[in-house]
Amino acid sequence: MERVLVTGGCGFIGSHIVDKLIEKGYEVGVVDNLSTGKLENITDKNVSFYDCDIVTHELQDVVADFDPAFIIHQAAQASVPVSINDILLDADVNIRGSINLIDAARKNNVEKIVFASSAAVYGEPKYLPIDENHPINPQSPYGLSKHTIEQYLKMANHLYDIDYTILRYSNVYGPRQDAKGEGGVVAIFADKLSRGENPIIYGDGKQTRDFVYVEDVAVANVAALHSGSKKVLNISCSTKITIKELLNKMTDLAETDIEAIYEKEREGDIRSSILENAETIKQLQWAPKTSIQLGLEQLMGKVLIQS
Repeated sequence: MERVLVTGGCGFIGSHIVDKLIEKGYEVGVVDNLSTGKLENITDKNVSFYDCDIVTHELQDVVADFDPAFIIHQAAQASVPVSINDILLDADVNIRGSINLIDAARKNNVEKIVFASSAAVYGEPKYLPIDENHPINPQSPYGLSKHTIEQYLKMANHLYDIDYTILRYSNVYGPRQDAKGEGGVVAIFADKLSRGENPIIYGDGKQTRDFVYVEDVAVANVAALHSGSKKVLNISCSTKITIKELLNKMTDLAETDIEAIYEKEREGDIRSSILENAETIKQLQWAPKTSIQLGLEQLMGKVLIQS
C-alpha cells in the first residue's frame, strides 16, 4: 500500500484529497497546524495525523516517521489580500515552509511532490483562455510565492531527482470552504446569504472567474501521483462566469432577493480569468465533472440546511 502525506490535509481542498486517497486505497498521513484547517474534516480513523507547522524543523521528523512515497503539498497562506498586507508571513509559509518540505522529501527519498499552485502566477492575462505557456507576471506576493516554489521543484528534480507535478488551480469552491480563512467568493456569498446579509461585490461585478468544484480538484491531485511527470497543469473547468452572474445563481438557489453592496475593487485582483485545461485532460486523463450550476446546487443545499 503506497503512502501519501498531505500537507494542509485538514483544510478545505486537502481534506477532500484525503477522502479520495482513502477511497483509492492509499495509506494517508496528514500534516496540519490547524490554523485554518479543522480536525473534524478528517473522518477516517486510519489517517495518521501530525499537528505540525511546515515552517518548523519538526516537519523533517514527521516526513521521516511517516516515510511517504508521495507528498501532496496543499498547506499554504492562501489569501491574496493577506499576502499584500503581510508579505513576510506569506513568504515564511509559502516559500520557507515549502522549501523545508522539499528538503525533508530529499532526505527521506520521497518519489514525487504534487504541488498546489495557482492561476495567480499568471497575473493580468495577455490572452484568454490562459494556457500553461502564458507569460508569468504575478500581481501579488501570493502569486509570486507560488511561482517561486514551482521553480524550486524544477530545481529539486534536477538536483535530487524528486519528481513533481504542479497544478495551477483556478477558483476552487465547494463544501468545507471557510468564509473566513481562505475566503473564496462562493463561500463568502453563501455565508452572507445564509445569514440574510448583503454580499459585497468589489468592483462592478462584471469581472469573470473560472470556478472548479473541489471534488474535481481532489480527483486531479490523486491522478497526478502517477501521471503528469514534470508537468505544469491548469486545474479548471475552462468556463467563465461574472461575479454578478454567480451571485444571481446563488440568490435564486437560496430563494432570496437580497442584493449586493458594491465597493471599490481590491488591489491585486485580476479583472478576467479563464484557464485552458486541454493539456491537463491529456496528461492526467482527467476532466471536471461538476458544472457551476450543479456545484452551487450541492453547496447551497448543504449551507441552507446548516443555517
